[in-house]
Amino acid sequence: MSVSDGAVPSPNIWNHPATYELENRAVDPGGRIESAMREVLDWSGRDLLDLGCGTGFHLPRWAETARSVVGVEPHPDLVRIARRRTSRLPAVQVLQGTAQRVPLADASVDVAHARWAYFFGPGCEPGLAELSRVVRHGGAAFVVDNDPTRSTFGDWFRRGYPSVDPVAVERFWSTHGWTRRPLDIGWRFDRREDLEAVVRIEFTPALAEEILAGHTGLSVDYAVNLWWRRF
Repeated sequence: MSVSDGAVPSPNIWNHPATYELENRAVDPGGRIESAMREVLDWSGRDLLDLGCGTGFHLPRWAETARSVVGVEPHPDLVRIARRRTSRLPAVQVLQGTAQRVPLADASVDVAHARWAYFFGPGCEPGLAELSRVVRHGGAAFVVDNDPTRSTFGDWFRRGYPSVDPVAVERFWSTHGWTRRPLDIGWRFDRREDLEAVVRIEFTPALAEEILAGHTGLSVDYAVNLWWRRF
């Protein structure tokens, strides 16, 4: 398998899946993202799609209560890892594909979830069209993205990705009928070396070393936007 056509490269998980696993384990220790999603639509007994599922970190969690779970990921190496991770979960299927060409039938899922994958504002209209196609009437889609306007991580993100305009991003989502739920989630690591490794895959070497020199401890306050829409 080769990387799916049209895939948007991810410099962190594509190149450093083992280190990104540490990040997945550290982020949102209080489960605030999941709680906020459930307030909009509980996926228990429903069919759920995880777009850009990566190594399948969240798939077993969704499968605890969902009727079925489909993970879609464009990178073949990550697809293989996700399939191994979920090989004993009969309700889970992992497919290679992209947000622009979701390999599912029309109106085939009740809930769609994308976390730090593809849906970064202006330019993701093809993926939004696919969500409208695959999510059933009465269903919901959720997109989790960084909020660069606040938090320690938000400050790091602004410095690392100055081209991201949070005003334009918010205008884009609002114009397309999505609702924003700001959330404070946090990073919490068990070891300092894990935090350092994660920072180094998220930012340029120079900025990463500057960040680490100025930040002590094992925790980072972190803010995200949960964008959601009912269909």
